[in-house]
Parts: sequence; C-alpha cells; structure tokens
Amino acid sequence: MALNWERGMEAMVLSANEESLIKVLRMLPPDEARKVLAWAQQLAELGGERQVEWSDSWSDEDLREATLASLERFEKQEREGH
Repeated sequence: MALNWERGMEAMVLSANEESLIKVLRMLPPDEARKVLAWAQQLAELGGERQVEWSDSWSDEDLREATLASLERFEKQEREGH
C-alpha cells in the first residue's frame, strides 16, 4: 500500500515500509519521536550518499561488514580512551 503525499505540484509515493515508519513515529510521544528522528538523521549522515535498501534480512556480507565496522569503532574508541 502506498501513500500519495502532495505539496504543490510535487507528489511523493511512499513504499509500505516508509508508510509504516511514519505511522510508528506518529504513535510515539513527541519527545521520543524527536529522538528517533535525530537518530535517523545521524544514520543518514553516516551513510553519506549511499542509498538505503529496505530489507528484513542481512546477507552474510552485510553481517561481516557490520561486525568489522563495529570492531574498528570499538578499537578506535579504546585507543582514544572513550
């Protein structure tokens, strides 16, 4: 199911996942919704220009990359004393 959102002459069609995300955000108390939005913005900044793929499962390659990135970040924080 897609939702059409119109602003002036522009129209955006949301995927089912995007629509579901909006519904969940609307159910949260305002302060919690702001926290989720801030977190999402941080993730977007970390991702740079990479496109987000909506998937409910992780490939073996995804798991290896996430594990490696987590270990590298942990080691960096340890070296910096955080």
